[in-house]
Amino acid sequence: MTENDLAELQNIPFEERIKRVEKLLEEKSSPRAFELGVLLALKMGQEIREKKPLGSESGDLVASWNGKYPDSVIEEAIASAKEFLLHPGKIAEKIKESLLKKQEKAQAEDVGEKNEQ
Repeated sequence: MTENDLAELQNIPFEERIKRVEKLLEEKSSPRAFELGVLLALKMGQEIREKKPLGSESGDLVASWNGKYPDSVIEEAIASAKEFLLHPGKIAEKIKESLLKKQEKAQAEDVGEKNEQ
């Protein structure tokens, strides 16, 4: 999931956001805990919007992860979802930092490859 993906998600209806994140995750064999956390936060947000008990549907989502993903990934996903709901600004900053690190790493690899040639 990239910064562009997240920016694009902000411009589409809430229900469609969930579908898009689900589709992105379906395409991955081993999604990162943060990505699962984004989906969980969206599901929890949907429950809140619809005035349903928190966990009434998102609990089933987490239960479906058992056996698919390691417990440590599930725990980290839950922590990310809570953080996203409680402190969305911090999550946005984490995303930005992560993307900048990836970009710097890719640039360093490109320079390394050019130097080898």
